[in-house]
Amino acid sequence: MKRFIQTIRNIYKIEDLRKRIGYTIGIVLLYRLGSYVVLPGVDPNQLANLQNQTSGGLLGLLNMFSGGAFSNASIFALGIMPYISASIVVQLLGMAIPYFQKLQKEGESGRKKINQITRYLTVLITGFQAPGYIANLVSQLPAQAITPFDPAVTSPTTFFWVSSVIILISGTLFVMWLGERITDKGIGNGISLIIMIGIIARLPFALFGELVSRMEQKGGGLVIFIVELAVLIGVILISILLVQGTRKIPVQYAKRIVGNKQYGGVRQYIPLKVNAAGVMPIIFAQAIMFLPLTLAGFAESETLTGFASAFTNINGFWYNFVFALLIVVFTYFYTAITINPNQMAEDMKKNNGFIPGVKPGKKTAEFIDQIMSRITLPGSLFLAFVAIMPALVSKIGITAQFAQFYGGTSLLILVGVVLDTLQQIESHLLMRHYDGLTKSGRIKGRSSINMG
Repeated sequence: MKRFIQTIRNIYKIEDLRKRIGYTIGIVLLYRLGSYVVLPGVDPNQLANLQNQTSGGLLGLLNMFSGGAFSNASIFALGIMPYISASIVVQLLGMAIPYFQKLQKEGESGRKKINQITRYLTVLITGFQAPGYIANLVSQLPAQAITPFDPAVTSPTTFFWVSSVIILISGTLFVMWLGERITDKGIGNGISLIIMIGIIARLPFALFGELVSRMEQKGGGLVIFIVELAVLIGVILISILLVQGTRKIPVQYAKRIVGNKQYGGVRQYIPLKVNAAGVMPIIFAQAIMFLPLTLAGFAESETLTGFASAFTNINGFWYNFVFALLIVVFTYFYTAITINPNQMAEDMKKNNGFIPGVKPGKKTAEFIDQIMSRITLPGSLFLAFVAIMPALVSKIGITAQFAQFYGGTSLLILVGVVLDTLQQIESHLLMRHYDGLTKSGRIKGRSSINMG
């Protein structure tokens, strides 16, 4: 406790860090406030059916990502997911289309063009999703709950549809802008924090719902609830190990004498992460798994049949099988983007470094690539296992909302973003010669959710 208080004092002493944290908190509060601003023309007192619809299943997961904005019929109802979907498309295009490959190699100017294209695509995706959301909203609300002008209106007008689509598109773009402001002037990666805040906002409701369920409906009482919390803490610790786990490769630097000074002659280690892609694979895989729901117009899975029904049932076999498979694929994809063995081998060669027993140059690149392939496979499989844990624990009677925190996208994002944010704060402290947040002064983050 004494160390924690001293750390708070040190943070307050650093003006730039203090301003960044304050700015981030202000943006987060603005985002949370917006999630309760209901679409114009909708009676917020008539949302019971919509909130029941989003109490579980894939819609419940989507509602959690938006911090409850989806079930509130908020101006931020579609959240940041359209932007993430657009980023997936753009990054995949970068693998197949020469124009995008050229932009990726143009440095800052290319990055700006890619960001601009991503924003335009975000507008198109949101424009496609918004009518589906409104159609589902209208079907869930009583006729008198939608009154753009006249309380006697019994069906949504054209004005209501057009204005709601425009507002939902603007809401998503505004959330995207808030994330960019946090990245530029706040602390950490803004998109990551926006997603994390939405998830955290649902955690108290999930805990309370599980407690009530154990005390009244499913039985087991307080003892079973405490056991569930203990298991949850264990899963969190495992997730931290998954995010921070590394494999170290020894690198020997040759001895050089320049003038009267000696350089090199030391051995160092290159830490290769078991999960170098961070939580990006699970984010992108989840965004793709939302597609059937979007194409079905955000309808309840019980009303769907065939393909749509199978891929909107988050506890079903095919949904979790494809979800896990996508995570493995995206883990390899992002690891290939994050880790460049050829560049690492070239840098080692330039600095007179080599891996003992491996020839410099091409052989070194092949060795690093082989090591990465070996550690990425178990890392991706374990990531996929943690991701589908909610479906497994739901089979033993845990409520749908609380099950989402037993692994899954939510838990991995929470762990990854919290560690990343703490690392950002610790870096500011260490740069100004203050003690870090831990005794070792080294918090390992993960790859940020950086969409451009």
